[in-house]
Amino acid sequence: MRIDKFLKVSRIIKRRTVARGACDDGRVRVNGHVAKPGREVEPEDRVEVEFGNRILEIEILQTPSHVPAAKAQETYRVIREDYHEDRE
Repeated sequence: MRIDKFLKVSRIIKRRTVARGACDDGRVRVNGHVAKPGREVEPEDRVEVEFGNRILEIEILQTPSHVPAAKAQETYRVIREDYHEDRE
């Protein structure tokens, strides 16, 4: 599954176009490497997403093509979630 689609299906990012933009901006890493939107991911991959002053690192558990919102968090496991001061 493509990383932009996974981020949307898992509800980490609400819209695929926003997920694609995050990838294009270099704010998404898969296994330590900056990921383009078409990067294929699979279970056991580690994904890091930067949201402004927050960094979320997860491990992918499953890559279903559709998940009900109530079960979206079952597609990944949070490894760490860090907050940092705004960089100005």
